[in-house]
Amino acid sequence: MSQSLHGKTAIVTGSSRGIGRAIAEGLAAHGAAVVINYVGNQKAADEVVAGIASKGGKALAIQADISSVSDVRRLFDETDSKLSAIDIVVANVGVAVIKPLTEATEADFDQIFGTNAKGTFFTLQEAARRVRDGGRIIAVSTGGTKMFFTQTALYLGSKGAVEQFVRVLSRELGSRGITVNALSPGFTDTDLLPERDRAVAAGMSPFGRIGAPRDVADIAVFLASDEARWLTGENIQAGGGVA
Repeated sequence: MSQSLHGKTAIVTGSSRGIGRAIAEGLAAHGAAVVINYVGNQKAADEVVAGIASKGGKALAIQADISSVSDVRRLFDETDSKLSAIDIVVANVGVAVIKPLTEATEADFDQIFGTNAKGTFFTLQEAARRVRDGGRIIAVSTGGTKMFFTQTALYLGSKGAVEQFVRVLSRELGSRGITVNALSPGFTDTDLLPERDRAVAAGMSPFGRIGAPRDVADIAVFLASDEARWLTGENIQAGGGVA
């Protein structure tokens, strides 16, 4: 693999599994030292670290609940102290509650917006303060924000907020050469995609399949690279042509 990110340090939130794991592994394969962030599954995080190390890469697992502002700040503090100054941040953490808007509870709202909107906001805030000039900030949204799905008001609403954070922050950090972009996966083979929906989802893509985490991760690696230096404030659709 290319070592185009050699000497860079990256944080990928929610990277013990799924798309976050694939992004972390992709960044490491290109030479970055990567923080694997997890909430409760240390075993899964340690497996990602071990897998990266077995291929000659460098990774470190750090526990932090992104819905807690103090945890977000501790995540960045530990990265600074245990690795080095930060160059790349991928705000990937996301949770979903699927139910009609009329049945959503206050607890549902607080859970989804507390993680997806609040957690991402303060991750982006800390990234803006800590990332070195010329760095890269990526927030993972969803292709669903441009579609009409039932029972997804909370999830898509929270992700819509993320996309607006990206637009604003890209303007605020441009003078430092830092790019800020959203990456919006489509139907992807993770545990967030119910088995019952997979056949229909595959049929919506001209490729006739759902995405693999690696499909999305490769785009994230590009956004983290120097080749993406002229791309900022964008929402990159990574859905295999699903519209």
